[in-house]
Amino acid sequence: MRQPAQGATETRFTIDPATRLGPVHLTVADLDRQVAFYQQVLGLRSHRREADTVALGVGGADLLRLSERRDAPRPRGTTGLYHFAILLPTRRELARAVARLYSLRYRHYPTDHVMTKTTYLSDPEGNGIELYADTPEEGSWGVVDGEFVVRDSGGTLRSGREPLDVEALLKELSPGERLDLPMPEATTIGHVHLHVAAIPEALRFYDDLLGFDVQLSSAEMGAAFVSAGGYHHHIGLNTWAGEGAPPPPSDGLGLRSFTVVLPTRTELERVLARVRAAVPVEDTPEGVLLRDPSRNGIVLTTAEPTLS
Repeated sequence: MRQPAQGATETRFTIDPATRLGPVHLTVADLDRQVAFYQQVLGLRSHRREADTVALGVGGADLLRLSERRDAPRPRGTTGLYHFAILLPTRRELARAVARLYSLRYRHYPTDHVMTKTTYLSDPEGNGIELYADTPEEGSWGVVDGEFVVRDSGGTLRSGREPLDVEALLKELSPGERLDLPMPEATTIGHVHLHVAAIPEALRFYDDLLGFDVQLSSAEMGAAFVSAGGYHHHIGLNTWAGEGAPPPPSDGLGLRSFTVVLPTRTELERVLARVRAAVPVEDTPEGVLLRDPSRNGIVLTTAEPTLS
């Protein structure tokens, strides 16, 4: 985490440690095809359909919302979504998801990040997806002298990008185990990873304004990771689309917004007091919509039910 300037007396604003992520909202060109993918390939359930929007999840709160715009352009070389990450509650459930992808012969890229076991894929319209399980007992990562460093639990240096030992992972499953089951109800959105135009201005927004803690920031990587409550990251930021990349068109395919869920209405109002004084906002049925300096949409809401 960055330290305050010498002599600074102002207490740093920090977002509530119980803050988590909620639904990711995408604009898609072919709603029926996309819904079929998320149900049949990933195992999400359709919660409801309203006009041109479908909400999906695992039976509780929504994890994903898809809105159709058939004539929307597909932006390239812009800011926006790099991937959104679905967090499975156990290594066993990740094994089921990976085995399902293999059984369907759907292309994906299993990777060992030490602290997480993961696989990467894209939906039929090119939106990046990560499926992962947390494995903090296996090691940690950080930045030492500006370099990204990963060590396993035995202290051995690792790249953090090695291929996943899929054979070992699949041993979590019993022979003949069903692979077509829906994702379990404990599944959540673990993090989102965004293309931004510049890391420093992104950190001024997510760290200084919203109060997420910086877990890692590396000029060498062109990336930074911020979170609430000490998690490895809730939001990833990178300049891999190019320093100064332009924002996508507002009517383009891809990310509409992702959701930050504050644990109480009091905590939501505490963040909104800062946000409303700093950037334009829009009240929506889902929550308060604002945009980061790269025009990525964020909806702020609360886990507390609204009293009627």
